[in-house]
Amino acid sequence: MTFNRLILVLTLVLCHQLWAQQDTIVPLKEVIISDTQLRDFSNTQQVLVLNDSVIGINQSSLTSFLNYNTTIYFKENGLGMVSSPSFRGTTAQQTAVIWNGININSQLTGQTDFNVINTRDFNAIDVRAGGGSVIYGSSAIGGSIHLNNELEYKEKFTNELRANFGSFNTLGLHYAGTMATNKFSASLSFTRNSSDNDYDYVGKEGHNLNGQYYNNSASATVGYKINQKNVLTYYGYLFDGERHFSLIFPSETRTKYDNFDTRNMLEWTGYYGRFTSKLKAAYLSEKYKYFDNIYKDDYTYGKSESIIGKYDLLFQINSKMKLNSVLNFTQTKGYGSNLEGAERHIGSASVLFSHSVTDKLMYEAGIRKEATNNYESPFLYSAGAKYRFSDFYMLRVNGSKNFRIPTFQDLYWQGSGNTDLKPESSIQGEIGNEFTVKNASLTVTGYYIKLKDMLRWLPTGSVWRPQNTDRVKTYGIETVFKYNREFNGHKLGLTAVYGYTRSENEDTGNQLIYVPYHKGSGTLSYAYNKLTAYYQFLYTGEVFTRSDNNSRYNIDAYTTGNLGAEYTFGKTTTYKLGAQVLNVWNADYVSVDSRQMPGRNFNFYFTLKL
Repeated sequence: MTFNRLILVLTLVLCHQLWAQQDTIVPLKEVIISDTQLRDFSNTQQVLVLNDSVIGINQSSLTSFLNYNTTIYFKENGLGMVSSPSFRGTTAQQTAVIWNGININSQLTGQTDFNVINTRDFNAIDVRAGGGSVIYGSSAIGGSIHLNNELEYKEKFTNELRANFGSFNTLGLHYAGTMATNKFSASLSFTRNSSDNDYDYVGKEGHNLNGQYYNNSASATVGYKINQKNVLTYYGYLFDGERHFSLIFPSETRTKYDNFDTRNMLEWTGYYGRFTSKLKAAYLSEKYKYFDNIYKDDYTYGKSESIIGKYDLLFQINSKMKLNSVLNFTQTKGYGSNLEGAERHIGSASVLFSHSVTDKLMYEAGIRKEATNNYESPFLYSAGAKYRFSDFYMLRVNGSKNFRIPTFQDLYWQGSGNTDLKPESSIQGEIGNEFTVKNASLTVTGYYIKLKDMLRWLPTGSVWRPQNTDRVKTYGIETVFKYNREFNGHKLGLTAVYGYTRSENEDTGNQLIYVPYHKGSGTLSYAYNKLTAYYQFLYTGEVFTRSDNNSRYNIDAYTTGNLGAEYTFGKTTTYKLGAQVLNVWNADYVSVDSRQMPGRNFNFYFTLKL
């Protein structure tokens, strides 16, 4: 598809927009969310909703939060260090992170470091399993993580302050404030985390050296209802952090890494009868400095800046059918010590459709095509259906084609970049079964992913260069069990997830490295009056660290858990005291070869809310 065709589609959409202005006026919604596609066009896939209460009892890093609540496996180079996911057996570059409807994976590396995102800056975090490139573009192959800031338009004024202190001189401070009327709404948050991170190794001599870190983040969401039909919203996020990278041997040179990320987006939403229009303009930037010797001023750096324009028009055909057209244009420039002429422009057009045929049956479908001068993008599609046989059983099926584009480092790294690369592409399908009985529900999902043109850096003589080489097939089962019961003032809750994953190189038949066959986690909670207690558990099976699957170098399976309790005082103004024992069993474990994780440690927190 050429840019001229995209412009033609845009013209047609704008004509629909002008027609829509003549339709009947409807009242604006009380709660405004930006990522409406997650709500409206993800009904045939599993979406795990993790709300405020779940966010509150977990550690603030997105790594720890998802590790204990999902089947996603994380490679973490020591506590607080670089962290990358494997979702349904895929790589870190094949997991998309979506911020208020915008894909924020790094343009330099193609992935997100999950230890540079503070969960407390968001009031809704959702995990969408399976392919999502038709809606969210590159990287949404294994699944996507959605970070959302929601606004409420009703009289409200709240303030919350949380402070925590833990082992290894770990300090945390978080403030969140909300002020709203029926026309104006604002939500602000600030987070600070720091740690000496000098924990002793379990069962062996030595302790974590050069692991100290700090990070600061700020989030702002401000909305204003212009009139009966229009609302203007600003979303902003800033992250500033410094990490010293942990050493394996004391004799190694000490290094550190600084990063500074900003995200700004302005959104104009209009409600015109059966039409909902969203126009977004966003500016994203990322910048890092790497010091290969902290005692010297020399460093290498990388930087990217992206300007995004997105137009989204939803047409409610009738009470049962929705049609959504989405146009997107992104301009990205990259700079760095080792980047040559990194710039690209990407235009895309998507069409989504949803139909609730009856109260029991619904289906949805979508298509997407991108146009850019850097590579040839595949035609993407998705389709799914959901049928509820009874109150006890519901069936979901979904299939899609998805992709991941080459990164700036793949294309433009000096002396090694390869501008002839093709995007990775995948064909995948899944079948989900949901069983519900009174206070309990069980979801069992089987999936299959076939990936081609996987990007790998391989030696070509004395130089390593990226190439489209591997074909990979991934298949497995995911289960989610939930149980909640209340009796005589007591509340009991259990959430447990388990994933079995096979991710194989088709040429060798070997399992991909750092993809465990088994992973399970969950939370058991109990509450009575103002007291809450909970236990989190995590089991990770052994993983291969060599592509030939030599078991000599495997990382052993491990089980760990966290124990916590909190008590709330007051009524209008509330005070909450909490304590946690992390890695309560003092497990000796690593998630990356030779990168020791901490043993038993403690965290105490105090929350004031008024």
